[in-house]
Formats: sequence, C-alpha cells, structure tokens
Amino acid sequence: MSDSWPGTMVGVLNHEPKLELHPTYPVRTERLLLRPLTAADTEALLAYRSLPEVCRYVPFAPMSAEVIADRLAGIWATTSLTDEGQALTLGIELAETGELVGDVVLFFHSRVHRGGEIGYVVNPAFEGNGYATEAARALLRLGFDELGLHRIVGRIDDRNEPSAKVLRRLGLRQEARLVHNEWFKGEWTTEVAFAMLADEWRAQS
Repeated sequence: MSDSWPGTMVGVLNHEPKLELHPTYPVRTERLLLRPLTAADTEALLAYRSLPEVCRYVPFAPMSAEVIADRLAGIWATTSLTDEGQALTLGIELAETGELVGDVVLFFHSRVHRGGEIGYVVNPAFEGNGYATEAARALLRLGFDELGLHRIVGRIDDRNEPSAKVLRRLGLRQEARLVHNEWFKGEWTTEVAFAMLADEWRAQS
C-alpha cells in the first residue's frame, strides 16, 4: 500500500489546473478592449478615481496624480497571474473611440481553494451603458476558463445598489449580508457577498 501511494499522488496532481493566467492583449468584448494601464492613462484615470462619489463605497480614497503614478509603477503593472495574492487590473477602453472609461480587477486569492474576486470602477460620465457588466463578464471568463478558478466572489457595500445590479446581471448569487462587519471610512458598514462557481459559469455560458 505504501509503495503505491506516491505514484497515486503524482497522478492526481498532474490533473490539477495549472492556475496561471497569461492573457493576450487586448482582451476583446463586443464593445470594449481590456488591456494593461499605462502612464498615458493618467489623465483619464484621474478623471474618475479622484472623485469622492466614485470612491464612496470602494476601498480607496480619492486619488491624486502622484498616487496613480505609484499604482501604475506598482500593483497595476501586473499583466499575468501566476500565484495567489496577486491582482490583475485592466483598463476598460471603448473599442470605437479609444476612450478609457473605467477599470476592472481580478484577484487571485487562493491556489488551494482556487478562489478569486472581481471588482470594477467606471467613470460616472459613462455609466448606464452596461460597460461594467460587459467588462466584468470578460474577467469571469478569464478567471474560470483560463485561470481555472473554482469560485469567484464579489463583495460590495450594502448601499451600493448599482454595483449589486451588475453582480446580479452577471449571474452571481447573493450569499451573505454581514451587518456592520467592518469599520470603513469612519463608520460601521454592512457588506453583501455574492459568488459564482465554475459549474454555474459553464451552465450559463
């Protein structure tokens, strides 16, 4: 029994997903191009990431040009996902005009549990066109079909109903409502957790 165990384990491990993501850019959707952010995007990023109303329910404060430059040289410079703890942030560009209208992020949280998370921010001047939903759906495809995740979540402030509508349109299920679970920007806030499994993604694709 002990002699056969190592060989059995190797066979199992060889069938596990590789859990690496190396997209070909731009990632194209019907109307959008998703691609890495560059210094040329600074003005467009500042146009919405500096607005208090955009930052109200998300985990960052209004950004300055200096903060954006630091992000561009740091965490936003990632173009592939190769291990847990990493995040891939991509700009949302209108294919027709070349305008940057927002950005999306895919977090790789756990290799063992094959878990991830999506997030999105859109310039208010371009809201109401379904861009966040279209871009986030492309991230779900990258996360499930290419990275090999088992479960992807979306976590939002309970008051952020527009974001909740995006997650519902994508087909994520609301799984929990955590009342006053986090001290956030000077107040206790309630978090709503949504999730989708790979099987659910495949069923609707």
